[in-house]
Amino acid sequence: MARYFLIAGEASGDMHAARLITALRQRDPQAEFAGLGGDKMQDVGCRLYQHYRNMAYMGYVAVFTHLKEIRANIRIAEQALLHEQPDELILIDYPGFNLPMAKFAKRHLAHTRITYYIPPKIWAWKRWRVHSIGKYCDRILGIFPFEPAFYARYGYDCTYVGNPTSEAITDYLSQHSVPNAQSPTRSPQHEVINTKSQYVALLPGSRLREVENCLPKMLLAAEQAIDGTDIRRIVVTQAPGIDPELYKQLCAGHPLAELTTDTYDAVLHARAAIVNSGTATLETALLACPQVAVYHLSFGHLLGFLRPVMFRIPHFTLVNIVSKREVIKELLAYEFTVESTRDELRRLLTDTAYTQQMCADYKQLQQFLGTSRAAETAATIIQNRLTI
Repeated sequence: MARYFLIAGEASGDMHAARLITALRQRDPQAEFAGLGGDKMQDVGCRLYQHYRNMAYMGYVAVFTHLKEIRANIRIAEQALLHEQPDELILIDYPGFNLPMAKFAKRHLAHTRITYYIPPKIWAWKRWRVHSIGKYCDRILGIFPFEPAFYARYGYDCTYVGNPTSEAITDYLSQHSVPNAQSPTRSPQHEVINTKSQYVALLPGSRLREVENCLPKMLLAAEQAIDGTDIRRIVVTQAPGIDPELYKQLCAGHPLAELTTDTYDAVLHARAAIVNSGTATLETALLACPQVAVYHLSFGHLLGFLRPVMFRIPHFTLVNIVSKREVIKELLAYEFTVESTRDELRRLLTDTAYTQQMCADYKQLQQFLGTSRAAETAATIIQNRLTI
């Protein structure tokens, strides 16, 4: 009977960890799972020592102002690892927390093997982390086809197992009987006829500060962009782990705003979306919804000066990074204003040729990611290694 310990620090990591747990349990029904994560992990039988809602701090300001909580969470994780003595520690993204955990496990749990499933996007920035990952992790399971070559340049092995976001979207479309689920397309004429599509979707993020900083500007931009169009609603997606009252407070005074917890359904049927940069941009692309990506950054006006120094790639969003070109508009830091977001959303709503090209690029993106089942492939690799 194998004992697994998983750490996921936000909503998408919680979802991917839950899928991996399910795949591991199918291979070993007696396996035990514990860790730090969210409701989806708990739903598939993982005992939680801490919920990610108490861990999701992102950005230098948020980290600095929550140092006490972060240190407390590190102590919780360390004590849990010592108590559980797992055969396998599985880390899901969240490098600021998970890399110290890998180091701790390497030093204090000699028999525990360490897998980084969904490693951080160090090929975009903070490349120096590659050596910590290679040093402290026994296995790196990447989710982008170019990652094995990236790690190989530094002398480390990485296996591409497939993209879990693509897998989750494919499963969702199949389960909901969406035609041509492998590569959904959109007909502008159909969208106009379908009254359910007469709305835009807002995806303000999965962390508290993201929602607080992004949603107010998103709402104003959307209201201005749809003025004079046939759009009648603004659907705001709620992230698990965030108090619903926050959304209600932020949406107060915006009569067209509606709330939903079904993000995939909202995006699938939306005419267009404003998306907080992150995994959600990839999800939105795979659901074939035209989008503009935004991102709030404290002291964002400094980004123009720091960008050449801090970032090694020309794009920030996953859609553009994987595609190696600008498929969707990125409005980040000082570029993220109500006016710029309004103008891009209005273009998405009125320029048919523009959105058709975007959806065509989405298809190529999906083909590039492939059809490998990430969770099942990763589970097979992990389990096979435990039996060696």
